[in-house]
Amino acid sequence: MQEELPEINVEESTENIQNTTCDNGVYASVNAKHNIHCLNIIGQIEGHYILPSQNKTTKYEHVLPALVAIEEDREIEGLLIILNTVGGDVEAGLAISELISGMSKPTVSIVVGGGHSIGVPLAVSADKSFIVPSATMTIHPVRMNGLMLGIPQTLSYFERMQERITSFVCKHSGMSPERFRELMMEKNELVLDVGSVLDGKTAVKEGLIDSLGSLSDAVSCLYDMIERKNTPISQGKKQARKTTGRKSGAKPSSDKSPSHATATVHIMRQYKPGNMEGRL
Repeated sequence: MQEELPEINVEESTENIQNTTCDNGVYASVNAKHNIHCLNIIGQIEGHYILPSQNKTTKYEHVLPALVAIEEDREIEGLLIILNTVGGDVEAGLAISELISGMSKPTVSIVVGGGHSIGVPLAVSADKSFIVPSATMTIHPVRMNGLMLGIPQTLSYFERMQERITSFVCKHSGMSPERFRELMMEKNELVLDVGSVLDGKTAVKEGLIDSLGSLSDAVSCLYDMIERKNTPISQGKKQARKTTGRKSGAKPSSDKSPSHATATVHIMRQYKPGNMEGRL
């Protein structure tokens, strides 16, 4: 005889999946003040080449579509980015940074542990950046290991790639390009490399990170940004910009036809001058 399979309760299965999603820290709790998404960027940023299986990695092909989904989801009000990375692929890191900086929703980043190498552009790509006091950030020039061609074009390629990173970091932070290059080419800081290591307090002092703070500070800041964005005043300013943005010589819209204008005048003539309720 065939064994009878147990019945599956679809509602219970769906509820378990939702609870698991919340427990993994992807979305805020159902009791949260605002619905935010938490994005973890940890380990090494994996780009076009697959890293060894024992490495903890963040794959950029997973993060890019996730950012698009967060931007499109109307239920998500803000994005919290938690960084603990040693760096990795330059182009993959810059691609993630550019998408984060171009989001319309409020974004806040917090560096815990470390935000080294290409983690620096990732940290400053958010609207507001935080770092815990014990975290560090390493600034060093672009380098490559393995077989490469020893020609002038290779050095030129490195310089242009480094300029892309410098330009992005200084555009989204309070650090000047001159100071960034100075820290990047420091020779007395690292033993086996050139560059500088900044702790949390120094990163804020140099203008690389906005504020020194913990998780509660980052979440509170994100909540404030969401509430400021959703206030009637800010929405009124957006509507005013849309109205005043119309050119002076633009034609009226199609709904204001001559017949509509005539009907409006006819209605106004029916009211007496003293009737305040009838004035438009």
